[in-house]
Amino acid sequence: MLKWMLSGALGLMLMAGSALAQEREIEEVIGAQIEAFRTEDVGRAFGYASPTIKRLFGTPGNFGRMVEQGYPMVWRPDEICFLDLREVAGNLWQRVQIRDRKGRVHVLDYQMVETENGWKINGVQILRAPGVAA
Repeated sequence: MLKWMLSGALGLMLMAGSALAQEREIEEVIGAQIEAFRTEDVGRAFGYASPTIKRLFGTPGNFGRMVEQGYPMVWRPDEICFLDLREVAGNLWQRVQIRDRKGRVHVLDYQMVETENGWKINGVQILRAPGVAA
């Protein structure tokens, strides 16, 4: 009985460690893409996009224009904070809070996919920021 309990506890610890490593890898990918946008290195930023996103936009230039125009808080953030990573309908979503250079707070959800080349960003949704009335 004790052996089974120890084995079970070890298994849970390994799973928790694996989940933390996964979360860290996902945060690193998102952070690296945001840093690439800060330096206007759209080629490097495009490298963190999923194959689906790459097919959709075709070129780093097209992708960069879309982000600059549609997600200006990501293009030039002042501060980022990683919130919760969760699974929704079999997809992993990383919530990120971004403060833009004007001090406005934005909350975004990054859909992540695991590829043979590591974690990639498969889409981003802008959510209603906390404290914003409907």
